[in-house]
Amino acid sequence: MTAQQTVTVTPTTLPLKGRVIPPGSKSITNRALLLAALAKGTSRLKGALKSDDTRHMSVALRQMGVTIEEPDDTTFIVTSAGHLNAPQGPLFLGNAGTAVRFLTAAVTTVDGSVTVDGDEYMRKRPIGPLLDTLRANGINVDCPTGCPPVRIQGNGKVAATRFEIDGGLSSQYVSALLMLAACGENPVEVALTGDQIGARGYVDLTLACMRAFGASIDVSQKGTWTVAASGYRANDYLIEPDASAATYLWAAEALTQGRIDLDVAAKDFTQPDAKAWEVIASFPRMPAVIDGSQMQDAIPTLAVLAAFNETPVRFVGLANLRVKECDRVQALHDGLNAIRAGLATVEIDDLLVASDPALAGTTTDALIDTHADHRIAMCFALAGLKVAGVRIQDPKCVGKTYPGYWKALESLGVSLTFAG
Repeated sequence: MTAQQTVTVTPTTLPLKGRVIPPGSKSITNRALLLAALAKGTSRLKGALKSDDTRHMSVALRQMGVTIEEPDDTTFIVTSAGHLNAPQGPLFLGNAGTAVRFLTAAVTTVDGSVTVDGDEYMRKRPIGPLLDTLRANGINVDCPTGCPPVRIQGNGKVAATRFEIDGGLSSQYVSALLMLAACGENPVEVALTGDQIGARGYVDLTLACMRAFGASIDVSQKGTWTVAASGYRANDYLIEPDASAATYLWAAEALTQGRIDLDVAAKDFTQPDAKAWEVIASFPRMPAVIDGSQMQDAIPTLAVLAAFNETPVRFVGLANLRVKECDRVQALHDGLNAIRAGLATVEIDDLLVASDPALAGTTTDALIDTHADHRIAMCFALAGLKVAGVRIQDPKCVGKTYPGYWKALESLGVSLTFAG
């Protein structure tokens, strides 16, 4: 499938009912893969996500001497000498933001030169704050544009004792440095230079994963973490289902007044996007203002759901969404207005959705430009459940985090038409 190909969702008048098991968490899988690669011994990661993003991470780790076996669709067996070796060529990571940010920091432990690169979309995604921190600690980093490709000259050790980072643009910078810090020759402080941090819950995920692999972290000071020079120990680790993926199913359930069993309760997720459950459960009386800063990947789901709400919704705290796989604020605006003119407006970084329950049952000729962004494709499939004629470009882009998304919808009785 290419960007010229489309999928059209046939609206349903019946409640969606059935059982769908979401894939493993992309965020946790990529953290666990890296930490297992930095740990001496063999780690078995169960419940893992197999998708484009995790494939890019696993291929890159293999390039650096880590053995990774895949005995089934949800398991990685990672065997490592406890360090990464210089690869023979560049590490190509597609548009996997977690892999790029995490590895840019981690490969500073390599004795030699490493180039971290991505696709045309990744080459537009900023990484400057992380690079500034590495340079401030004497690490040789070459990145003329402030976006990948990045060339890092590692010296085989982490001599830094304090990393200072502005986490306002992305919590991934903070997580990248925290995971690197445990590889230090001495304890390393990771300190925020400002009060803001994008999606702080993902830092908590990082700390939990680090501790599972033997790291010791002191968080006694606000905005500062002290990481012991412990390194990592191999471990068997169970990865929970992906909360961001679950949001599409929760929203599909709400839109159709259905009942979808995900085999895991919303309260049992530890990922920050699970906070979206409370908002989805309030449909069709969603809050007038929704802050997306701490559940960023759930905002596309909530924005499309809001189109059918009883009252308008303003989404705030969206600045970070402009530097995701695409400018998601603009993509949501454009997609909603393709369905019906005036359905959405943008004020600086806020997205205003002019909700209308009467939108359900209408017909449109909307062609949704996904910008190869998996979340734009998946969220606008929800609109197709209620509005006829919604065509979504590049349906295969969901493979970035949820390769089985279209099959999951079909298993619930949704009719899809692929063309092109």
